[in-house]
Amino acid sequence: MAAGFVAPQIKHAICAILVLPFLVTTAIAADIFLDWHVSTDFNLKPVSTDQPVITINRMFPGPLINATTNDVIHVNVFNHLDDPLLFTWNGIQQRLDSWQDGVSGTNCPIPAGWNWTYDFQVKDQIGTFSYFPSINFLKAGGGFGPIRVNNRPVISVPFPKPEAEFDLLIGDWYSTSYKDIRYTLSTAKALPPDWMLINGKRPYMNNFSVSYESINVTQGKTYLLRISNVGTTWSFNFRIQNHQMVLVETEGSYVNQIELESLDVHVGQSYSVLVTANEDAADYYIVASPKMSNATDNSTLVGVAVLHYDNSTTPAKGSLPSGPDPFDVQFSINQAKSIRWNLTTGAARPNPQGTFNVSNVTISETFILNASVATIDGLSRYTVNNVSYLTPDTPLKLADYFSNGTGVYELDAFSKNSSNAKAVRGVFVASALHKGWTEIVLKNSLDRIDTWHLDGYSFFVVGMGEGEWSRESRLSYNLYDPVGRSSVQVYPGGWSAVYVYPDNPGMWNLRSQNLQSWYLGEELYVRVYDADPNPAKEKPPPPNLLLCGKYEPPAPTPAPSVSPTPSAPSSNACNLHKTRYLIAMITTVICFFYIGAH
Repeated sequence: MAAGFVAPQIKHAICAILVLPFLVTTAIAADIFLDWHVSTDFNLKPVSTDQPVITINRMFPGPLINATTNDVIHVNVFNHLDDPLLFTWNGIQQRLDSWQDGVSGTNCPIPAGWNWTYDFQVKDQIGTFSYFPSINFLKAGGGFGPIRVNNRPVISVPFPKPEAEFDLLIGDWYSTSYKDIRYTLSTAKALPPDWMLINGKRPYMNNFSVSYESINVTQGKTYLLRISNVGTTWSFNFRIQNHQMVLVETEGSYVNQIELESLDVHVGQSYSVLVTANEDAADYYIVASPKMSNATDNSTLVGVAVLHYDNSTTPAKGSLPSGPDPFDVQFSINQAKSIRWNLTTGAARPNPQGTFNVSNVTISETFILNASVATIDGLSRYTVNNVSYLTPDTPLKLADYFSNGTGVYELDAFSKNSSNAKAVRGVFVASALHKGWTEIVLKNSLDRIDTWHLDGYSFFVVGMGEGEWSRESRLSYNLYDPVGRSSVQVYPGGWSAVYVYPDNPGMWNLRSQNLQSWYLGEELYVRVYDADPNPAKEKPPPPNLLLCGKYEPPAPTPAPSVSPTPSAPSSNACNLHKTRYLIAMITTVICFFYIGAH
């Protein structure tokens, strides 16, 4: 065979190799472009009081982000508020890109009157998540919404396709302005919220309710309910009159399917349940009642919606379905322990999620973190190991990138295993060994249920219990099929333990999801450092990086002013997706033209 001769089959193979990357990228990922105009609305009146409600494109709750695994999401946020603003994407792992995490330690806030674009990928994830404002106590005023990350067609889910899906954003609500609560917290402890809203609406049949949430179903059909606790303080128990629920997923992990009459959902947590409309055609109560509370059925703190059969002429009637004793902690612990990872089903990637097992891992280090309250400089503060987090003017991520943290924080200045001798305010940044398994024990010295969340990761909930944690508590750990999630509850006077594998470099927020606790200092940051500068291991700063604090330029160029009214989402929603496809087609034509010419 002559040296210059290439068989036609080989030419076709070369063309296929050239085109394949474009086609694969096109097949498995799309770009989603969103314009969000964030403003306050005094006319919504969720609880019949004059208060500012934070809306996105005039919506409360905010719009759904509906994505598929590996999609890239671009959210251009226009800040019409009179406060600086950041959004965080609760449970989205921001793989190799903590620059998009949207918390005070990673991003400069978007100033009032400015806009800024988040660009992040929902990499190798599926499931039910949420977003909300992360600073200035803004979450108490709204601005939250649902995130769905759907499976790719090549990855099957462990249940038949439901007739439809519904997002249920349930959470407590203050009857006063979030600004007033924020001001109160600067001098005293605020009272807890006194309402429970379902998708931003008041309880069904409440005297003040003009509207309430109703879910329409067809008899005999099965539906997926995506339930998120978007509140600030109260855990709740969720149930539906005369209907059972089948639990299938939590925060990105498929679980062993269990049938439940009710489900505890703690602040910041999300679940997916299947509900079959297998009762007589009528309307039925949907109830979310607070844990650790004596709230009665007619209390504003009991959220009530309606499951409406589409051929029903019978309104919901009778007493609300009863739930477990709200003070029965053991019931809650037992239910939590019954939620196990499904080791046999697929995951966001082609390999089964259960192939990653923690039964034989070696723990490299242990964090023991105790949440409590202390008086510091005459003010009540929430602390972690007796340290109340003090937010610096300069985000930690900026300081880490530009000066290795110098002048902003000192790494491991506070112990991650024991409490400081004296309660102090400080910038608590703890190191975690890159790719070394870490055990985190979370202890609760508070008088209410706490919830802890770790950005950037899904961790394995290996154990929880009442009383003091000790090394012997490890004997009770479930290392066979612990569920993977990003938020875990810790009961009063109790503990919860998680395993996490720090393979995602960055600066990651570890916090209480209870907003008052978080706002008053119950948080720290975990620095995961990889010395390899390869951008494939951690992305460089985005080109639109905002600078502030000690790195603020002396004469910054103002960002374009935000437009006065919301606009529709960008019509270029998939332009990049189409461009990839066009490149693939052009490459194909050139290849085959070349083959024909030779």
